[in-house]
Amino acid sequence: MARRPHPGRTLVVFFLGLLLSYGLVAVAGVWTPKLGLDLQGGTRITLIAQGDVSTDRLAEARGIIEDRVNGSGVAEAEVSTQGNKYVVVEIPGESRRDLVETVKRQAQMRFRLVAAQAAGTAGSGTGAGTGQGTVPGTPDTGTGTQPQVTPSGAPTSAPKRRAPYAWSDQTSSETPSPSGTPTPAPEQGAGGDTGGGTGSQGAVDDPLTWIDNPDAASLKAFEEFSCPTDGQPAKVVDDPDKPLVTCDQSGRKLLLSVAMIEGTDLAGASTRPPDSQSVEWGVDLDFDRQGTETFAEISRALVNTQKQFAIVLDGQVISAPTMNGLILDGNAQITGQFTQTEADSLSTSLKYGALPIAFEKDPPVELVGPSLAGNQLQAGITAGLVGLVLVMLYCLAYYRGLGLVVIASLLVAAALTYAMVVLLSEAAGFTLSLPGIAGLIVAVGITADSFIVFFERIRDEMRDGRSMRVAVEAGWVRARNTCLAADAVSLLAAVVLYVFAAGVVKGFAFALGLSTVIDLVVFFWFTKPVVSYLARYPFFNRGHALSGLSRDTLGLEPRPAGGTA
Repeated sequence: MARRPHPGRTLVVFFLGLLLSYGLVAVAGVWTPKLGLDLQGGTRITLIAQGDVSTDRLAEARGIIEDRVNGSGVAEAEVSTQGNKYVVVEIPGESRRDLVETVKRQAQMRFRLVAAQAAGTAGSGTGAGTGQGTVPGTPDTGTGTQPQVTPSGAPTSAPKRRAPYAWSDQTSSETPSPSGTPTPAPEQGAGGDTGGGTGSQGAVDDPLTWIDNPDAASLKAFEEFSCPTDGQPAKVVDDPDKPLVTCDQSGRKLLLSVAMIEGTDLAGASTRPPDSQSVEWGVDLDFDRQGTETFAEISRALVNTQKQFAIVLDGQVISAPTMNGLILDGNAQITGQFTQTEADSLSTSLKYGALPIAFEKDPPVELVGPSLAGNQLQAGITAGLVGLVLVMLYCLAYYRGLGLVVIASLLVAAALTYAMVVLLSEAAGFTLSLPGIAGLIVAVGITADSFIVFFERIRDEMRDGRSMRVAVEAGWVRARNTCLAADAVSLLAAVVLYVFAAGVVKGFAFALGLSTVIDLVVFFWFTKPVVSYLARYPFFNRGHALSGLSRDTLGLEPRPAGGTA
């Protein structure tokens, strides 16, 4: 027994979904989509490469920067190279300081052991022979003063004072028993590069021994170093093969060992939102095999001591935590006083790797105007509206009463498309550029094709002598498969173009794919139910001259006077 259609129910569900989409727009409080660089202007950053670089390495850096900027969605940033020295980044929007910092960041992360730390002025203290520096007169003997590496699930005591960031394990590997009396904890510090002498103390190339007895050259450099007083990061040369004196974010100096783990040993990084166990944002890190083995060795050596393992990003210490548990599986996280923007920016930079070349610090940043004049944009929108009106007029002239269904479907599709564009702009960073508008206009033809196929199938069935109600259902079965195949091809083309294209072409592909999906939604849950509903009325099912389904319109002989066909 054939299933009886219920067009009224389908239409109610469809309009509830449409109302829900606009309800979400109202909740977001944004009623206009974000515009691309060509329509509203934005920010231009000009990165200047240091020294002579090859074209291949410059192109590689361009690709990494583009991935960073577009990593959170379809931001449609334009990233290009100029000559063999410049990478130009143009970001839509009036003020995108978060993306500016992401672009400028070199993201060179290294992990080093802490040998000493003190206040950020020259001659403020030393940690020779102790493995940990102190500030004279202000020792800190509490075990909770430093951030700690803690396996998940292990109980911890409340800290007396928090460091900016903490080192913790994602999964509990092993929890050792507490050790005896803890050694005094060092204070947080700051600082520059030491030159890497070995002297008669610990060998620089054996960091786990060196931190307990640093060489004289490194201690001298630590004594003489001063941190910037204006809160800016210290200007240091971060050579992974030499000890390092640098600053942390609070302006104190630290003496660090040679790099034990490089940022390239990271297999992945992602932002972790607050959860039931933590109210702070964090960044999850996964090390590769080599990084996991080295980290496990360090974890065994430092566990249940007050020795610290520092995370150094672009020459600045962002955390120097202690460890009270083993991390053997290479899964850990950076937690602390992150904002969501800071966590997203850091994880994005680490996820897409360090730049293969160095750029000059403080690159020029300028605001740019729209690249398209207002009359060009107006001309494009006018052309789109004219095309839409012509499609409507043609369908109205050719299909008559059924042409009203085409017009209603196009208007509903336009309303749903606008809601989706606004929601994606707010939720995923989608920006509407002129190529994106072109993609939406091209999709009008795809939508009209679906209606034409469906209506022609109905007319074919009625030419075979079937009533409109039967013709609608029989024609739908045949038209549905044809339209699904056509839209699948369009959607596949949009996906391929989006994956392999770059810049604003991605916007065209994204808009084309979005419109194709909306065409299917409108075709299945609006157009077909409306036609099924209209088939119940004599105006259509008896073939009124203005219905578009009269015998004359169908190309059939008129009925004999006083009889039936």
